[in-house]
Amino acid sequence: MTMSSEALAFLVFCAGMLALMGVGMNMGLALVLTGAGMAWVLDFWDTQLLAQNLVAGVDSFALLAVPFFVLAGELMNAGGISRRIIDMAQAWVGHIRGGLGYVAIGAAVLMASMSGSALADTAALATILLPMMRQQGYPLKTSAGLLASGGIIAPIIPPSMPFVIYGVTTNTSISALFLSGIVPGLFMGVGLIIAWRLTLRSIELPAGQPLPLGERLRATGRAFWALLMPLIIIGGMKTGVFTPTEAAVVAAVYALVVSLFIHREMKLRELEGVLVRAAKTTAIVMFLCAGAQVASYMIT
Repeated sequence: MTMSSEALAFLVFCAGMLALMGVGMNMGLALVLTGAGMAWVLDFWDTQLLAQNLVAGVDSFALLAVPFFVLAGELMNAGGISRRIIDMAQAWVGHIRGGLGYVAIGAAVLMASMSGSALADTAALATILLPMMRQQGYPLKTSAGLLASGGIIAPIIPPSMPFVIYGVTTNTSISALFLSGIVPGLFMGVGLIIAWRLTLRSIELPAGQPLPLGERLRATGRAFWALLMPLIIIGGMKTGVFTPTEAAVVAAVYALVVSLFIHREMKLRELEGVLVRAAKTTAIVMFLCAGAQVASYMIT
């Protein structure tokens, strides 16, 4: 019994992806190479067709949301918005035994509703909280695992970059996807709280002293502009004031204005570094979209 060219091509795709990713190759490049391998097996090889699909994979107005949400996340970290969210969470629950873990979960949920970038959120959480957790005797592996788990809430709670990419690929309403991610994202946060509470049974950690109510309210007040950001983004999309792509621009501009003129923790000269970091992250995501288009075209 002979194998059809279509079956052979799909076998090439599966084996190629496993082999290339197994040796540590970038997923986007692995998709391009396996797509090219499928084209060769199907006698469909054409460099012009390959280039056209690479361009088509990122030629979408909706995908403009990706660089702006990434930029919003970087601006939040550089402008003190992320730190204020963490400070507020610590003021309310930091005194509980294992409180920094609850702070990390709460901050992860709040930050997920602003940037939509797992990389940006995890970087902010780890940079600020991991040294604090180590200083207070939290096990390093447990702390790192919790912060990494909190970071993956960002692709679920809107605004979400994977939802944008999925919506573009499948021609699904991105606004509907955003709204459908709110409850599952909150459930992920609740699940992490339960998991952290169970983990604390095997860890000896001291409880702190609760802060006075006035100090808690002041910490909440300092986070006012940060808390206003998700209300503007979700409210604007829900009421139809702007599209998800325009919401990404609003988020980036809002984070820039707050960082430069309200918090004043970011200088104008630091903007270049923020833009470079956002561009690098965007390049990784967009090249993945381009590679996926090549592979999906050949599979189709």
